[in-house]
Amino acid sequence: MFLRRVAVGVTKLNVAPANGRFLLRHMSSRYGSTAEEREARATWVKQLNDPMEVVAPEVVDIIEREKARQFKGLEVIASENFCSRAVMEAIGSIMTNSSSDGYPGARYSGGTEYLDIIENWCMERALQVFRLDPAKWGVNVQTLTGSIANFQTYTGLLKPHERIMSLDLPHGGHLSHGYQTATKKVSAVSLFFETMHYRLDEKTGYIDYDGMERSASLFRPKLIVAGASAYARLFDYARIRKICDEHKAIMMADMAHLAGLVAADVIPSPFEYADIVTTTTNKSLRGPRGALIFYRKGVKEVNKKGEEVLYDYEDKINNAVFPGVQGASHNQKLAGLAISLKQAMTPEYKAYQQQVLRNSSKLAQCLIEKGYELVSGGTDNHLVLIDLKNKGIDGSRVEKVLEWVRIAANKNTVPGDVSAVIPGGIRLGTPALTSRGLLEADFAQVAEFFDEGVKLALKIKAAEPKGAKFKDFETTMKSNKEFQSEISKLRHEVEEFAMQFPTIDIFILKVAGSDPRANILSK
Repeated sequence: MFLRRVAVGVTKLNVAPANGRFLLRHMSSRYGSTAEEREARATWVKQLNDPMEVVAPEVVDIIEREKARQFKGLEVIASENFCSRAVMEAIGSIMTNSSSDGYPGARYSGGTEYLDIIENWCMERALQVFRLDPAKWGVNVQTLTGSIANFQTYTGLLKPHERIMSLDLPHGGHLSHGYQTATKKVSAVSLFFETMHYRLDEKTGYIDYDGMERSASLFRPKLIVAGASAYARLFDYARIRKICDEHKAIMMADMAHLAGLVAADVIPSPFEYADIVTTTTNKSLRGPRGALIFYRKGVKEVNKKGEEVLYDYEDKINNAVFPGVQGASHNQKLAGLAISLKQAMTPEYKAYQQQVLRNSSKLAQCLIEKGYELVSGGTDNHLVLIDLKNKGIDGSRVEKVLEWVRIAANKNTVPGDVSAVIPGGIRLGTPALTSRGLLEADFAQVAEFFDEGVKLALKIKAAEPKGAKFKDFETTMKSNKEFQSEISKLRHEVEEFAMQFPTIDIFILKVAGSDPRANILSK
């Protein structure tokens, strides 16, 4: 009761500093050991209260260097974003100390009163953000990552070796959807379940729904995944629902990349059609690292006897998460999630997501004008997928040059690729830089920088010895002072441009006796 009164400000602590920490003077004489005894013997307490720059200055240095990279560079990896200061404060809070195995009201340990409140907030807000009726939808907020959320869904709803259909990885799919090759089961999902992939129509770059329907009639899947990690167009959820109904298959939508856009209601939602919806929380949704699993509940259908048949997903999903695959939830993550979901219901958030789409469209337009070939010819969402084959260069070399000049992008497979190590494409996205405040004209400049990077990659490749491997690319660059000079010049231009835009609370860590801004700029 005393600590609760302190927490709400009714009682003031009688404290005094002692060797860098505080002692509860009026408590020490009444309960247990004295303050002096604890001071002499419990030497570890001071260490626990020492700041990071005292305990681990080498970690502080790395954090400062990463801050400099984010501040002075351009982040165009489609799956990355900058979460808010409020979310970062929650993630770094004392919520990390508490354990909460089980679910609110049904924990396996005590001390979870406030953890239950946070988790309930997350569930309520997740349903509100996506405009869902609690009588028809439920959500599990404990799952730790998108890949784990997908695996938990499969293990909860399917028996071992039952069949899953999903988009092929070289055509824009994701590893967690069961990717395998002719000779290797790459994803663990393909070890436990039988998987078959649908693909794009390589002429148009759009999903081949007719091909999907033909494959489903032969494969007869138990579950079909509507989701991708590098697909620039919208899914035809109605068509996939129809295919699922024909084969009595579960329809699972993985909207990890699209969740923020769906939350802001700026692209079509999968909830009207899907049985299960999974998503990460850290991409376009702009929350902490984590994931959500939404599941239908309530009446599924009325059978021939006139009896209501209910969805049975809730217990299966929850049991697959805990205790099936993971133990206690990460409560600091849930605290951050509660904040980010609250932010996702604001007018500013909707305006942000609208700008994400405008910026993506502008980026696509500028790249096309510069002669780049986009898979599907454009974009309907937050990303563009560039096929570099017509430029005579691969995605790995372009990614490396972009990294040298402070642009973070990622190489990506495109239709026709045979190697994910040296793929033919680059994927670019707009959520992170839009969070920093970039508008359409700014993304036109980003396209200029990208184009300069590709031209530089082509110059270096042309100077490689005959039969050179990718590992020789960097050696070729380092052996040529002209290449080094061009890289240095472009990097300087990128940095000057990037530092016009704020990053989220970039100066939050203030090392004693130093100017944090000067410290970052020196990195």
